[in-house]
Amino acid sequence: MLAVATYAAAAVPVGTQVNLTAIGHFSTTASNCDNSPGPFITMNGQITLGSVGLRFYFQNNVDGTHTHIVTTNIDVTVLPAGQTIQFAKQPPLGGVGGNPWIYLQLLDDSGNVVAGPVLLGRCVQGFFNNDISFALASLATADVTVTDCSNQGPNITLSGEVALSGLNAQFIFTNNQIGTHTHVASTSVSVVIIPPGESITFPKQPVLGGVGGNPWIYVQFIDSNGNLVGNKILLGRCVQLDQA
Repeated sequence: MLAVATYAAAAVPVGTQVNLTAIGHFSTTASNCDNSPGPFITMNGQITLGSVGLRFYFQNNVDGTHTHIVTTNIDVTVLPAGQTIQFAKQPPLGGVGGNPWIYLQLLDDSGNVVAGPVLLGRCVQGFFNNDISFALASLATADVTVTDCSNQGPNITLSGEVALSGLNAQFIFTNNQIGTHTHVASTSVSVVIIPPGESITFPKQPVLGGVGGNPWIYVQFIDSNGNLVGNKILLGRCVQLDQA
């Protein structure tokens, strides 16, 4: 009886920082406007995320050689646009009394301003709906597996995740509108919308195509606007990856 050896090609990990386009849909209510120390604010809604993709380059020669390079490109969407994150927050207490103006701005987990401040209105208006566009720093990673380096081109599968940076909502309460020539007294409170490190995984999917004849394979990430981000990453020669 013959024993047949089998193996599975090893996955090659790749990753880069990507700025995801995002739209926050915020529904905010305010109450107790004239009470000290200020109004109660309740906010809920969702964050709608843009896409992340990968471009595969199949080349007959490695970059940097003096020989003619023939390249075939294939773009793959790994995180489709439209993924949503729902959030519902308890009401923070704070502000200034006397029916303050209320602004909303978005901060990353390091306290840097991501968007805003956006004027919601006077506290007594009570209810506000706002859509705010912003970019959310993320770490996109993928595991790429290559098999079957035939004349029809390699078979590729990939899986991975997009880890999101943190996002906070900061409410600013002022006695006058920001930008007026009168004295503006203000205070603020913050709530966490997305905790740092929250991730969205994408399932294993096939990528078909390329060029035959044992090509060199590179990958590069694509952001929500279709721009290439990070460096072009060399995975290796097809048969090297197939036998890894």
